[in-house]
Amino acid sequence: MLRLTLKRQWFNMIAAGIKKEEYRVPGKWINSRIYGKEYDVVEFKNGYGATVPTMIVEYKGRKLSTGNAAWGAQSGQVYHTLKLGKVLSLHNVIGMARRVKARI
Repeated sequence: MLRLTLKRQWFNMIAAGIKKEEYRVPGKWINSRIYGKEYDVVEFKNGYGATVPTMIVEYKGRKLSTGNAAWGAQSGQVYHTLKLGKVLSLHNVIGMARRVKARI
């Protein structure tokens, strides 16, 4: 399982099924987690600790691309673009859970 931390805005958009890609600037840390590895799911957390909002999302692969500005990509920057599928589970999410549960 690939584990990543997100800012609230991007966490909420993925949980709501709006944002279907996550962008990571190529670098030593992220490269070590994606090259030569195979994943079925990504665990996204909004913060650090045992009680932070968390979700499990289908992982559908990656590519290098410039991304979508509406989803947080900066113009001209090349990213590891992680393709996301369905939200499989949500934990420690108050308020959003009702809206998203219908999508799961």
